[in-house]
Amino acid sequence: MRDVQNLIDERGIAIQKVGVSDVYLPFLIKTKSGSWQTVLAEIELMVDLPQEFKGTHMSRFIEVLSDWSQKPISSNEIKLILRDIMQRLNAQRAEMSMKFKYFVERSAPVTGLKSLLDCDCSFSGIMEQGTELDFMLGFTIPYTSVCPCSKEIAEYGAHNQRGVIKVKLRSERDTIIWFEDLADVLGNQGSCPVYPLLKREDEKFVTEVAYENPKFVEDILRDAVISMRELTGITWFEVECKNYESIHNHSAFAAHTETVG
Repeated sequence: MRDVQNLIDERGIAIQKVGVSDVYLPFLIKTKSGSWQTVLAEIELMVDLPQEFKGTHMSRFIEVLSDWSQKPISSNEIKLILRDIMQRLNAQRAEMSMKFKYFVERSAPVTGLKSLLDCDCSFSGIMEQGTELDFMLGFTIPYTSVCPCSKEIAEYGAHNQRGVIKVKLRSERDTIIWFEDLADVLGNQGSCPVYPLLKREDEKFVTEVAYENPKFVEDILRDAVISMRELTGITWFEVECKNYESIHNHSAFAAHTETVG
């Protein structure tokens, strides 16, 4: 059959990114305890396309991804995937991103009841021929915040809201950053952590703890930055905190980017 994709294109336009998106496949992520957690990942995989090529072979992206489905994956595996797709498509550059829900265990503060908190996570990598992988990890966790101004001016009570901390980071080669460690560190930077399962005595506890620990979104961000600086092996990070305001029709946010060392 005639291969139209291999025809010469004469418009003189090289395409920086061409590939597949909205691909959903299961993958295995290693947990800190040594077991594996199965996740459903939303994937984008792309390469560059020289100006003389009319099109790329889209089926090869799915072939490569399917080979890795339901296998353990981390930064090293993403490097192998990108190297494989560049070889199959004769590309000079490749990118991949995968977004997924990862579950971390939480124990209620009083009853100790265990439950699973879902966190939005991501792996992404960029690789060019002759260079090392540029790998980035993403992690998002919710928190509770109480407004210091509200507590100061109100005769009783204070308005509170749920917020999220989003972090992206790069780390030293061969350094493992566990999602569980990020959850422990970042989940405690608000006025109080978020727990999926609370009994009445737990609810009383978190309400009172949050009330006694009011924080602006700027406070939460600064505390998160300090906590990121203390983690071993991180070379660069970006942190964003967002409060989904309960008395406004807008959100409040703060962000910070830093190269470590």
